[in-house]
Amino acid sequence: MNSTWNLDPIYTGFDDPAFTSDLEALKKTVSDMTDLTAALDTAEPTEGLRRCVALWEQSEKLVGKLANYASLRQAADTKSPEAGSAMGRIMGVYSGMAAPNARFQNWAAKLPDLMDRVDGDEFLRDYHFLFEKMQENSRYLLPGQGEEIMAKMEMSGGSAWSDMQQYLTSTVPVTYRDQTTNLSSIRNLAYDADPQVRKDAYEAEIACYERIADPVAYSLNSIKLETISDCQLRGYDSPLDRTLKQADMKRETLDAMFAAMDEYLPKFWQYLRAKGKALGHGNGLPWYDLFAPMGKAGKKYTTEDARNYLVNLFGGFDKELSDMVARAFDNAWIDFYPRDGKAGGAFCSGVECLGESRILTNFDGMFTDVVTLAHELGHAFHNQCLTGHRPLNRDYSMPLAETASTFNECVVMAAAIDAAQDPEEKMALVESQLQDITQVICDIYSRYRFETMVFEHREEQFMNAETLCGFMTEAQKQSYGDGLDPDCLHPYMWVCKSHYYGPTFYNFPYAFGALFARGLYSQYKQEGAAFVPKYKKMLHTTSVATAEDTAAVAGIDLTDKNFWRSALETVSQQIDQFCALVEAKA
Repeated sequence: MNSTWNLDPIYTGFDDPAFTSDLEALKKTVSDMTDLTAALDTAEPTEGLRRCVALWEQSEKLVGKLANYASLRQAADTKSPEAGSAMGRIMGVYSGMAAPNARFQNWAAKLPDLMDRVDGDEFLRDYHFLFEKMQENSRYLLPGQGEEIMAKMEMSGGSAWSDMQQYLTSTVPVTYRDQTTNLSSIRNLAYDADPQVRKDAYEAEIACYERIADPVAYSLNSIKLETISDCQLRGYDSPLDRTLKQADMKRETLDAMFAAMDEYLPKFWQYLRAKGKALGHGNGLPWYDLFAPMGKAGKKYTTEDARNYLVNLFGGFDKELSDMVARAFDNAWIDFYPRDGKAGGAFCSGVECLGESRILTNFDGMFTDVVTLAHELGHAFHNQCLTGHRPLNRDYSMPLAETASTFNECVVMAAAIDAAQDPEEKMALVESQLQDITQVICDIYSRYRFETMVFEHREEQFMNAETLCGFMTEAQKQSYGDGLDPDCLHPYMWVCKSHYYGPTFYNFPYAFGALFARGLYSQYKQEGAAFVPKYKKMLHTTSVATAEDTAAVAGIDLTDKNFWRSALETVSQQIDQFCALVEAKA
């Protein structure tokens, strides 16, 4: 089986004539859109709408293919100047779409009968939701050349600072037991069965951040100040207000979710204390043992093992999903293993020009790595469920982005726990799932709190590495409570988490996805096969409806705290199960 992904079906290289041709086509599309929007005031409205949408579609298809290829090449080798240079050229051209697109959207939003024209035209009708959002969002567009200027400045501003953070964290040397390794590999040791390995790896990880903390602090300060300035110029109340509007999600939904989480946080602290006690700690769980395996360690998996396990398991849920998983492994969609220069973590990127996805992981053979693959393959399935939508109708909102991925995790973990006969194996699996849900509740809450603190202070002060470490420590204490040892936290978590260097507040969607998916999985267990078509219809809806309207497809009211409580109660029951297993073993 392949160890790296195959990008040749997109382009065979940056010297591929097709790459050059598509870049030239993008330039022409930008030029045509510029000319067209300059004359919109004299155009027949419906014809103007149709022609602009057609060019907009064309630009999205071209930049999607070009930028997707360059970003995948860059993620696989962050040291590659060729990929970074290509991305710069692509975005330099694409930034020219900002001004004409803004002119088009301003013009369209002011049409008194816009929605009547959209709904009355066969070509435009599919974009009903897009034009509704356009009317709402037009108030936040910058006048004149403002959008083009912001797009060009972002290339050497936030985007460049983000690239620097990724470069520094992917290339920083880590000294571990007199050997030099990389950050991805050292972070994987947090799951090692040997407690001394975990502790030594944690100390090596913390030490390496001191080498890069200052430049990464500059990155974070610069990105957040750019975000604040952008929000002020556009008229948003705050960066969070912008995030929620762009996510098509109500503040009432976010407040309901966090209110339910606040109620259940002490239950998570109970789990952490129980785990700490079982591992011999008397003052809560130290950070380096957050991911310590418990119970009977599972077998090591090869990528072939992972393939067979997931294909067979998902075959019992839905053949369409199972077939896609098989294609992902068999057709080299996945870049599996950690290496120097490769981006850390894991992600899935849709490759719309192929009707496929590409997945990056840092696979180490643990069962958690199989779960990570299932998670990313959930994103790929979500992408596949959007088939049939037009090019401008394929972006789903941040809160819903983790739905299919986390649902896949629920399927995998429930099956594994049910199949476990040995109490030690069952403990290992239950605890593994509690590890994950604690990350997307307690840790995500700490990230949300940290980012909130950063935005509250950035306009008035530059926050150096020491200040940021202080914010992070305080956020972790609030979110983990007495579950963690207060003398052994992770003050540098802001350095390694890429989410702070991209979309604003890209943290709470993980908690949303985890809890939403648990609620959906409970429905699946109740309804069986009848649930699957509804589930796929809901995924198909995510890109053309608000978060609340999408959930309504499955009969869920997201503004009702009781829904979030019901999802958290399933976690509470697992915590009780874990504590009972620990007590039985004592």
